[in-house]
Amino acid sequence: MTEKAKIGVLGGSGLYEIPGLRNVRRVQVKTPFGEPSGAVTLGELEGVDCAFLPRHGQGHVLLPSEINARANIWALKSLGVERLIAVSAVGSLKEELAPRHFVVPDQLIDRTKGRTSTFFGGGIVAHVTFDRPFCAELSKLLCETAGGLGLVAHSGGTYVCMEGPQFSSKAESRLHRQLGADIVGMTAIPEAKLAREAELCYAMAALVTDYDCWKEGEEVNNEQVIQTLNANVANAIRLLASALPAACALPRRCRCARALEGAIFTSPRNMDRKAAKRLELLIGRFTRGRR
Repeated sequence: MTEKAKIGVLGGSGLYEIPGLRNVRRVQVKTPFGEPSGAVTLGELEGVDCAFLPRHGQGHVLLPSEINARANIWALKSLGVERLIAVSAVGSLKEELAPRHFVVPDQLIDRTKGRTSTFFGGGIVAHVTFDRPFCAELSKLLCETAGGLGLVAHSGGTYVCMEGPQFSSKAESRLHRQLGADIVGMTAIPEAKLAREAELCYAMAALVTDYDCWKEGEEVNNEQVIQTLNANVANAIRLLASALPAACALPRRCRCARALEGAIFTSPRNMDRKAAKRLELLIGRFTRGRR
C-alpha cells in the first residue's frame, strides 16, 4: 500500500474528516518547518488515492494565525500531492453570493499581518509569479462539478484574507466591499502563496456562511454560521467525492507545476548549504550537481 497521493484536500471549519474513505491510514510527517496541523490522513475515495489534512487540527484547536501553513503544504508535497483543493468557510460581500452558495475564487487580496508566506530566505531568494493565485484548470473543474451536482457555484471572485480571529467590523466590511472583494476569510494566505512555491495546483471551494456584517439586519452571528456551516460541509463532501476522481484524470497542462522555473534568483554555487539541503524537496531539480 503506497504512502503517496497525487491529490490533497485541506479541510476548513467543520470539515475534519472525509466520510467514505477506504484503506485509511494516518501519517505523521516531519518537516523542516515544524509540525503540521496534525497527522495526514491517506485513503481511497471513489477509487482515488488522496491525502486529507484539517488545517485547524482535529477538534478545531488552531486559530487562523496559529496554522503552520508551511508545514502543512510541505507535508502534502512530500507525500506526492500535485493538486490541492482547499475547503474554506467565508463571509459574503455581495448580495448575490448567498449563504450555502459555493464560490470558486480566482483572485486574492492579502490583508494579514506578519504571517510567514514563503519557504525561501536564509540564503536562497525566489520570486514566483502570483498574478493568478488559483489554478484555473482545477478551479474550472470544481465549479463544473458543483454545478453538475445541482449546487449553486459561482465561478471567479476575489477573496480578501483578513487576520482575524475576530469577524469584521462594519467599517472593515465596507472597506472590503470598496476594494472590490467578493468574499472574506482568514486562511487563504499564506496557503495559496506557499502552494505556488511548492508548484502545486491550488483551488478553493469557498463555502458562504453569512453576509459578514455589511448587510443591515443580517449581521454575522455564531449560531447562524454553525447552522449554515453544517449544511455546507455536507455539500462539500458530495463535491469532493465527484471532484477528486475527475481531478486525478485531468491532464496537468497548467503552469503551476513550473512555478519555480526562472523564479530562483540565487545561483546554486552561492546558496547557503543548509538552506539548500532544507529546501531539497522544492529546488533539488535545479541544484543537483551544480553546487
